[in-house]
Amino acid sequence: MTLRTTSALRKPTKTKTKPKTSNKTAGKAGKLPEWNLADLYSGIDAPEVARDLERMDADCVAFETDYKGKLAERTAQEDGGRFLAEAVRRYEAIDDLAGRLGSYAGLVHAGDSVDPAISKFYGDVSERLTAASVHLLFFALELNRIDDAVIERALQTPELAHYRPWIEDLRKDKPYQLEDRVEQLFHEKSQSGYTAWNRLFDQTISSLRFRIAGKELAIEPALNLLQDRDGARRKAAAEALAKTLKTNERTFALVTNTLAKDKEISDRWRGFADVADSRHLNNRVERGVVDALVGSVRAACPQLSHRYYRLKAGWFKKKKLAHWDRNAPLPFAATGTIAWPDARNMVLTAYRGFSPEMASIAERFFTDRWIDAPVRPGKAPGAFSHPTTPSAHPYVLMNYQGKPRDVMTLAHELGHGVHQVLAARNGPLMAPTPLTLAETASVFGEMLTFKRLLSETRNAKQRQAL
Repeated sequence: MTLRTTSALRKPTKTKTKPKTSNKTAGKAGKLPEWNLADLYSGIDAPEVARDLERMDADCVAFETDYKGKLAERTAQEDGGRFLAEAVRRYEAIDDLAGRLGSYAGLVHAGDSVDPAISKFYGDVSERLTAASVHLLFFALELNRIDDAVIERALQTPELAHYRPWIEDLRKDKPYQLEDRVEQLFHEKSQSGYTAWNRLFDQTISSLRFRIAGKELAIEPALNLLQDRDGARRKAAAEALAKTLKTNERTFALVTNTLAKDKEISDRWRGFADVADSRHLNNRVERGVVDALVGSVRAACPQLSHRYYRLKAGWFKKKKLAHWDRNAPLPFAATGTIAWPDARNMVLTAYRGFSPEMASIAERFFTDRWIDAPVRPGKAPGAFSHPTTPSAHPYVLMNYQGKPRDVMTLAHELGHGVHQVLAARNGPLMAPTPLTLAETASVFGEMLTFKRLLSETRNAKQRQAL
């Protein structure tokens, strides 16, 4: 994931070899960038990591000592707004440090989730952060117990008014928070509960191999074959995927059922009436809005999705599509692999057509090596843009294989990335956004690119294929 001399994933040791990318993919798509995580830390054994973990421990204990049990009384006093503003600023500084440590460990692990040393590092950092943040649990709980009128009066202080959006957002969780000791139990057990099960799922998916045409492929190259022009290859890939996933179904069923039960317990204790209510709260959207959206999509499926597959079957001269043909390129679609420099140019040109500033921000992801693009054994599948923390910058992970869909993925994730860069000026507490807003930026970036490509495509059949 970065310079081979500094990356946590590439750091030379006597016992490790350098992870290899797919030569076939790299050859067709051109040289693919690997991210430079040295902007966070120079390696998993960097002394700065140990230093910051120690600092995190000390800062959390000191914060608890200075503020626990005092928020309500002090905030109600005449200078309560300034008192609370200073507390929030200290809390925010700790949050920034925790974000740097947690982001680095998570990104390193996403780059290679099966390497034993990296897995241990990820687990150790996660455990340290969880243990340290136990000393911070009181803050949100006590803050939410302060009377509304007292909080509103304190918010008239300019220093605290800056944090009004964060405080108001936090207080929406008030009806569902539990007694302090129960909150601490939930927090500490997360490491051996849902977090551990999520980690098992990620590591299992990354370690799976699918035998196709005599070759052992990781999940991303295997899924990529479902978009191959050759129907026989698509079928072979689909069958290999089904066979290997079937072999591991007991593990996946256990993970899913355990996570479902873990959530049911949490929801029941917190008083959520519906399985989706906690997600709606996190997304800051009402259940009725989501239900209306779901209802509209379900009602439209026969007219849109079903009609599309009937049309696609006709283009393939079939009465009915096999499941491995769902993502097949249309028979008249352009062939060939889109090289990385071309993908970069497509996205930046589209962004620049809307806003030179947007393109300028996105270009930094390429020039400063904030993108990790190659397919590698052990690398997390899919794609994401991770904001890390405002004192650093976002990173994008993807598995680029030169398909049109990969270009759209790049445009999508850079939409997130540009948004995250712009939001960073709000600080660690107010930069994060709910999913409903975050996906607006990414889909916007994706559609800018799609519409640009469509406008430049003159051939009717190729426009149809797009």
